[in-house]
Amino acid sequence: MPFRIPTTCGQAKSLPWIKENNLEAPHNLRGVIGRMFLEIFCFRSLFRNTQAELKDGRKLVYGSSKWLWAAALAFHACFLVIFLRHLRFFAEPVPAFALWLQDLDGMFQIGVPALFITDAVIVAALGYLLYRRIYDARIRYISLPADYFALLLLLGIVLSRILVRHVFKADIVEAKKLAIGLFTLSPSMPGPIGFWFYVHLFLLSIFFAYFPFSKLMHLPGIFLSPTRNLANNSRVKRHVNPWDYPVKVHTYEEYEDEFRDKMKAAGLPLERE
Repeated sequence: MPFRIPTTCGQAKSLPWIKENNLEAPHNLRGVIGRMFLEIFCFRSLFRNTQAELKDGRKLVYGSSKWLWAAALAFHACFLVIFLRHLRFFAEPVPAFALWLQDLDGMFQIGVPALFITDAVIVAALGYLLYRRIYDARIRYISLPADYFALLLLLGIVLSRILVRHVFKADIVEAKKLAIGLFTLSPSMPGPIGFWFYVHLFLLSIFFAYFPFSKLMHLPGIFLSPTRNLANNSRVKRHVNPWDYPVKVHTYEEYEDEFRDKMKAAGLPLERE
């Protein structure tokens, strides 16, 4: 019979006088929603991540690993804001929240055009994640080419975007015309936009083609993970397999009746004499 397999690190619901932890071992929908919200928007499990180091060659010391959590959270938050902000290139009229995000992101008005806060933060976060993977010998040892490729591809997309906006200026009107045409599957030949815009578009195309076959698919994976999205109620509720079919079972009583003489001769305990 199926049973729930959530990862728990707290007291489950049991006897009334034992205090439960409905976030660490959720037994109802409310606990699951709270746990998933904190995991998706705050990276709660990564926040509590620790690192182990050998001190003086023989002493194992556990310490905090908050820099990884901060860089990962900053990258994902900035990536989400940049993605939503780019909706102004694919919609007409432009959604109000996209314009609001753009104003909030460029509120410091550094330079003309304004430098977006997310552009600076995401470069710093990706730079730290890449530096950590190269600098730390243990992480470097377990790293695969795909790990470096994803980070370098994202860095290339962000840096080419900054170049297009601040150094090699692109024609925004023609860029939006091309983007809407591609999005509606009716592309048209735009006017001159600029070489670096097409570099940016090329890297984005690689990203969207690579995304479904890479580790980046952890984005929807968190919503489909049974270790996170299930309530820990196997002791309370019986979960019957909905696609199970009836099978002939051989109970222990029948087993004992079948091998009673041999079990008795071997000195094995019997339920019934």
